[in-house]
Amino acid sequence: MAFHLSCAGLADALQLGITRPGLAMRAVHMNDVQRRSAQGTEDDFMNASPEKITPETCALAASWANLSPLLVEIRARRSEFGRAQKVPEEIIEGFKRVGVYRAMVAKRFGGEERTPADFCRLIERISEADGSAGWVASFGDGARYLAALPDDTLCKVYANGPDVVLAGALFPLQPAKRTSDGFVVNGVWPFASGSPGADLIGVGITVEDDPTGELPRVAVMPAEKVTIRPNWDVIGLRGTGSHDVVVSDVIVPEEWTLIRGGPPTIDVPLYHYPSVAFAAQAHAIVGIGIARSALDEVVAMAGSRASITGAPVMAERGYIQLEIARAEAMLRSARSFFYEATEELWMEALKGAATLGTTTLMRLAATNAARQGAEVCRIVGGLAGTEALDTNSNLARAMCDSFVVAQHAALNEGTLQSAGRFLLQRAIQPGFP
Repeated sequence: MAFHLSCAGLADALQLGITRPGLAMRAVHMNDVQRRSAQGTEDDFMNASPEKITPETCALAASWANLSPLLVEIRARRSEFGRAQKVPEEIIEGFKRVGVYRAMVAKRFGGEERTPADFCRLIERISEADGSAGWVASFGDGARYLAALPDDTLCKVYANGPDVVLAGALFPLQPAKRTSDGFVVNGVWPFASGSPGADLIGVGITVEDDPTGELPRVAVMPAEKVTIRPNWDVIGLRGTGSHDVVVSDVIVPEEWTLIRGGPPTIDVPLYHYPSVAFAAQAHAIVGIGIARSALDEVVAMAGSRASITGAPVMAERGYIQLEIARAEAMLRSARSFFYEATEELWMEALKGAATLGTTTLMRLAATNAARQGAEVCRIVGGLAGTEALDTNSNLARAMCDSFVVAQHAALNEGTLQSAGRFLLQRAIQPGFP
């Protein structure tokens, strides 16, 4: 039976029905004003009055309406992702249904041109269900990279629709030979997250006398031309399929290469948003989603879980109360800084160009989000005691996944140092931010 709902009604239904597990559980203790306040931070459309709801808002709400069943499936199957070392094809298809891969695609190609904050909120929600799923979904930001391809190439990329899955690995850059037909690409690249489910794979190359300067060139090719070498045997984000990719004598026409961090060929506000900074924050928000899931789980168990030694239930212990409050403050603070910096950078992109200072603050906010997310998972994992020891438990998974998020090169301590140097008006390392 078909179900029809107005855009305003859909937003209301989402506000009432699609909530984080922890928020839903705690909602019984909230009055209506508190409940709307808690949920309203998730998406602007949830609190928008009917006269402020636009067609773009309605499209966003529709995707979120499709999201809830997908999250249920992800939670039910997340243990198998790590064993398989990949997110299965049917989940990737689910990502397509909810708009992960068309979110950053230009409208002229059937995409949605979502704002960076909209996209990050989508990835955050998926990451609450599972970190590996959120990490793989975060590569929907690849459409921002692809926007640097020539226009004719983009028409071919999106000839069959906007839901194109890009994966790849940039470093170490491998030398490619220029020929009359393009570039002959050979090499091995590690950490190709999401490669098992990709349509296109990009790899970083160097070319003699390339006029790109310090910016790396990326060769984009059909996934079937790439060999995946399964070797992603790690403690966290085990389901991301971040294997090595091997390319052997593949000729990539020059028009199928792009300059990472270079100017886009499509002049829309979304593509004025810095692509490298956006990639970093799409990864970082995964850590926030993971931490929210872990914190909510411990809050949920605290009311009934007693100690085998006879101590009161967790919720009645003073040190638990203090640490839960501290973790909640850490997580909310990091998340608020993240989205505040995102909006500031987006406002500049709408005006045509992002400044180095605002971009640097965004990178700082992203690294902070990843690191604080990992710290929250560590805190609540410790509070849970033996409940966090089971290798199949969400808490054990969250601790390991959040640790791996914070280890990413785009989010490690080096980015903090570079941000600090910039804030102190000192020279920063090449390629930052």
